[in-house]
Amino acid sequence: MNFKHLTGLISAPFTPLNEDGSLNLSLIPEYYKFLKANKITGAFICGSTGEGVSLTTQEKKDVAKTWASCTKKDKDFKVMMLTGGTSIADSIDIAMYAQKVGLYAVSFTAPYYFKPANAKMLAACCKEIAAAVPEMPFYYYHIPVLNGCNVPMIQLLHEVDGIIPNFAGIKYTHEDFMDFLSCLRFNNSKYDMLWGRDENMLASLSLGSKGAVGSTYNYAAPLYYDMIDAFEKNNLATAQELQQKSIDMITLLGKYGGIATGKAYMKLVGVDCGEFRLPVKNMSASEFKSFKSDVAKLGFKKFCSVKP
Repeated sequence: MNFKHLTGLISAPFTPLNEDGSLNLSLIPEYYKFLKANKITGAFICGSTGEGVSLTTQEKKDVAKTWASCTKKDKDFKVMMLTGGTSIADSIDIAMYAQKVGLYAVSFTAPYYFKPANAKMLAACCKEIAAAVPEMPFYYYHIPVLNGCNVPMIQLLHEVDGIIPNFAGIKYTHEDFMDFLSCLRFNNSKYDMLWGRDENMLASLSLGSKGAVGSTYNYAAPLYYDMIDAFEKNNLATAQELQQKSIDMITLLGKYGGIATGKAYMKLVGVDCGEFRLPVKNMSASEFKSFKSDVAKLGFKKFCSVKP
């Protein structure tokens, strides 16, 4: 089973929340239009950025149904869903629901409490979920910094090749360029390798990456499309300058507490997704004021995503 490789920027959307922490599903149609206006080609929902690990199974289904509803007429916008990573049974349930409501693909990341011991065991986990939705593209989500599973992905591809017919590729959120290139070239570039580290996308382009999934594409898509264009025109000095701008922007996430800073960026582009749930720390009012000052110094308005 061969699936078309995805290209361009795929957003990892934030899950919109109300002040009381409940889902703000009504914002998702507007969010989708915002992404489309900024040339985003798809969405990877309920992942790290989308707080999937902090949502209940029912909430994940509600998010999936809403994204499916507002994108169902747009065949060029691919929505894939992270099913989970601790309970195989729950992941199967969510994958089947994603298929029912009409999402494009499903994804799965390694269990992060009882961890798979090797590539063979990780492949066995993937097989269970992929088999439940045999007609849907299945992607593995490689993010060892969060799930603690350091299995080289080239080993996983060897284990799944010819065994899991709907294994489409990998969302690769790691810095092992040797492993990434080996995966890109495996079996005549059979599998779709989606780059997942926004801060070093330029390096992935040099290896042949064509598609990427990231959180900062939510609010700075023009920056990355300009970088891709500069790279393709062999204007490496400009591409490097733009990648450095990306790094400077992402550095502020660390300065202001981590992943929740992304929702602060979203407020600046007019799409208020609320705050993160515990245990993630959100900014205080004074921190947000300081953050806005730092963002202005980056020249953010010159490369940020804009509302239609």
